Amino acid sequence: MNTPDLELPVSVPSTALFTDQYELTMLQAALRAGTAERRSVFEVFTRRLPEGRRYGVVAGTGRVLDAVENFRFDGPVLDFLRSHGIVDEATLQRLAGYRFTGDIHGYPEGEVYFPGSPLLRVEGSFAECVVLETVILSILNHDSAVAAAASRMAVAAGGRRLVEMGARRTHELSAVAASRAAYVGGFSATSDLAAGFRYDIPTAGTSAHAFTLLHDTERDAFTAQVDSLGSGTTLLVDTYDVTAAVRTAVEVAGPKLGAVRIDSGDLLLVAHRVRQQLDELGAHGTRIVVTSDLDEYAIASLAAAPVDAYGVGTQLVTGSGHPTCSMVYKLVSRADTEAQPGHDPAQTPMRAVAKKSLGGKLSLGGTKWAARPRDADGVAEAEVVGTGPVPPELADTLLQVPLVRGGRTVGKEPLDAARDRHREALASLPLSATQLSKGEPVLATEYR
Repeated sequence: MNTPDLELPVSVPSTALFTDQYELTMLQAALRAGTAERRSVFEVFTRRLPEGRRYGVVAGTGRVLDAVENFRFDGPVLDFLRSHGIVDEATLQRLAGYRFTGDIHGYPEGEVYFPGSPLLRVEGSFAECVVLETVILSILNHDSAVAAAASRMAVAAGGRRLVEMGARRTHELSAVAASRAAYVGGFSATSDLAAGFRYDIPTAGTSAHAFTLLHDTERDAFTAQVDSLGSGTTLLVDTYDVTAAVRTAVEVAGPKLGAVRIDSGDLLLVAHRVRQQLDELGAHGTRIVVTSDLDEYAIASLAAAPVDAYGVGTQLVTGSGHPTCSMVYKLVSRADTEAQPGHDPAQTPMRAVAKKSLGGKLSLGGTKWAARPRDADGVAEAEVVGTGPVPPELADTLLQVPLVRGGRTVGKEPLDAARDRHREALASLPLSATQLSKGEPVLATEYR
């Protein structure tokens, strides 16, 4: 797998309306006030991890870059805004020529994160940055939640194959994004063909109970499937009686039957019985695949079972109980004045700003850097977040990388790079990161 995130071979629709109305009304008011072109810095972060989680996983970065590239207010979009009186004509004229020309830095996809980690930094004029808030958060919150669940499931699976099978449990477009995020988090295949087409993720799947029920006998169903797909196929053996089905499956496909799938019952007990039966029938190489409402805890409970692969649906695409990461997009720094013509905006003096309201929604002002120093054994020691100059001893451990420079995307990469990065990032954390029991973040966030 070396294929980068490919563009669809059809026209990609504008992402400009994947936003909340107040992004545009703020823009209108700022244009009237003369503050819309003030240089601004927004950051994406989360104040806390989902309860009991020890780390988060950055996913969706590649999709964010696609969304920014396609954030265009074309004719139909402008007509909609005009006909509904959402913003005035001056604002529509500004939106008609919208192109993001700023810079984006962030944690690379697949990296882990902790409370306060500045996951994404968006810099440019207020006008071009503020309208990106909703689409950026919708992507990162969803994809990172799925990737975190996938990562925990991959840890629980201990190297056994994981197949994402959740398309029928979520919105059809969310299903594609979930497949991508699950792949970053450690899954090896998806049942969703749209995800396979869009992102070149390996696909898997053979038959459901309906195929068995279609035929007069289970033997007829197995024979039809093997005749069509070959003896290496996976036969579903729990439609009627599992013991009888396994015996029939081996009789039909021979001892080189690829796999059997179990989708119900006491999976631990049934898997042991099926393995023993397969071995007695000479099908020593036939693999056992289990499905049926699995999550990381169910997968962990099957660690001692003779299971070769897991298929996971509902719990994966819903973040295994945590379908969002509660990420926010906050203005942390802005210029006191608009950049003057001919003046380099990057040289404009900036002022740190932050929300000061009560109720646990405080945020820290200032443009931030992040570093993760390691001990002599290469194990991460802390998540260090700071403003101002980077201490020399942390210069080689910085986490943020350039993603967009001057409006030009520079951070696209193959999806496998994100998948490999996550594996390496997880391996660098203290061992307690892989515990499934509830606990505090495995790294403390230190502010400087």
